[in-house]
Amino acid sequence: MAFVLIGFMGAGKSTVARELAQELGGEPLDSDALLAEQLGHPVAREFELRGEQAFREREERLVLELLGSARPRAVVALGGGSVLSARVREALAAHVTVLLDVEAAEAWRRVSRPDSSTERPLARDPERFAALHGERRELYEELADATLIGVPSSRAVRALPALERLAAAPRGTRMLWGGSAFASGDHAGAYPVLVGEGLLAADEEQLARIWPLERARSRAVLVSDRTVRGLYGERVGASALSVAIEPGESHKTLASAERVWSEMARAGITRADHVVALGGGVVGDLAGFCAASYQRGIPVVQVPTSLVAQVDSAYGGKTGVDLPEAKNYVGAYHQPAGVLVDPLTLATLPAAELAAGWVEVLKTALVAGGGLWQTVAGGGGTDERAILACARTKLRVVAEDERDGGRRQVLNLGHTVGHAIETASGYGRYRHGEAVGLGLLGALRLSGQDGLRAQVRELMLARGLPVSFGEDRGAGFEDAILQAMKRDKKRLGASVPFVLVRAPGEVEFGCEVAEADVRAAVAELAR
Repeated sequence: MAFVLIGFMGAGKSTVARELAQELGGEPLDSDALLAEQLGHPVAREFELRGEQAFREREERLVLELLGSARPRAVVALGGGSVLSARVREALAAHVTVLLDVEAAEAWRRVSRPDSSTERPLARDPERFAALHGERRELYEELADATLIGVPSSRAVRALPALERLAAAPRGTRMLWGGSAFASGDHAGAYPVLVGEGLLAADEEQLARIWPLERARSRAVLVSDRTVRGLYGERVGASALSVAIEPGESHKTLASAERVWSEMARAGITRADHVVALGGGVVGDLAGFCAASYQRGIPVVQVPTSLVAQVDSAYGGKTGVDLPEAKNYVGAYHQPAGVLVDPLTLATLPAAELAAGWVEVLKTALVAGGGLWQTVAGGGGTDERAILACARTKLRVVAEDERDGGRRQVLNLGHTVGHAIETASGYGRYRHGEAVGLGLLGALRLSGQDGLRAQVRELMLARGLPVSFGEDRGAGFEDAILQAMKRDKKRLGASVPFVLVRAPGEVEFGCEVAEADVRAAVAELAR
């Protein structure tokens, strides 16, 4: 099978095809260039002479020939509109289809710059260009076996080993390759995310083929909680050391981290080895922090088994532990070497845990808008498609802002109040998602979005989630929440910045909110 590159105009398909082909020792096949050669004039001229329909017919014939004759490990770059053909989409099934994901603004910048060498007939009006990008994006995502997100063309070749591992994964597995403009080093902030049912059911040999690190050279340290280790510990392969913590946020502490560090030191674990974080958000945060700090940093592979981890916390490199005074106060940014997501693990979650995890889907849908919000607003959002949509959203945001200096702050929607609720209740009364759900209601009240707040409240009630403090009603608890918010780690000055919602898909960060309004929003949650 060949590697077939798809994506919008300006995504860099021709450049990446050349780099991948060079690495593989072959020649790239570029459908646009080959079609222009056949026509004897540029593609834009063909549009002018015969119109788009005639062009698409010629393009379809050429692309089908390329896909039908492509040799294994060949690299084929397709024109942005070629996948509009049903016959082309069917032919893609025989190959590894790779989407080069690019935002509309960045794509327009590339194709409209003065040194752009190719005239594009559908890139003459920025508003129409952006609309066309939005129309095609969902189709690209549906077709892609692998999606490269926020990765400069010059670094795309680093994804090649992961693309080759994807071919060894269980059928239907999707890969996201996430990047970070901030990070540097061997991984350059980029890592593979494999999502597919049955990943943890693979045998030892197959698991080794898809593992993001060379298991023959790097020993694994399995960090999990006692419940998850009993369910899935043997499925992640042999480990040099296994450390189990007690489940729950109340055990995401420095004491638990010290225990992991000490056992790693006694076992002689070195920087050549790696940590496997098997479990939910608590395990992922704790194990990632232990990996980030042990001997000043060793790799970590995240294997999330809860919904909150599969849609949110396993990606982006935030790791840490809680203090009694505040949540996630001690931590580090440490991007994983890879993430393996098996949605079948969600079948063992209690209903209340699944509902709490869904709140992170709800939050992400409010941030992303579009199709994901439509799915969530319709009552869905716990299947593999939702997991992929949430992961794509987060990876896109992190690609442009790894360390919360700007846009990444939108992902904190609902978390300012939510984290304060967790802290004020001693990390034992509310699940993380339940607290964030309450925080979302508070943020929507502060946003002045009464209608949207009522809709979100009904969606939460339908899943049995709390929409008020219940037994914790009282001025004392409210005051404790307000005090915890004052210690929020995102605070830089006299006040804590809030993330507010104008509409699904329109979220603003760094918003100043009057203390009286915050107090009123928190008090409303007690009713």
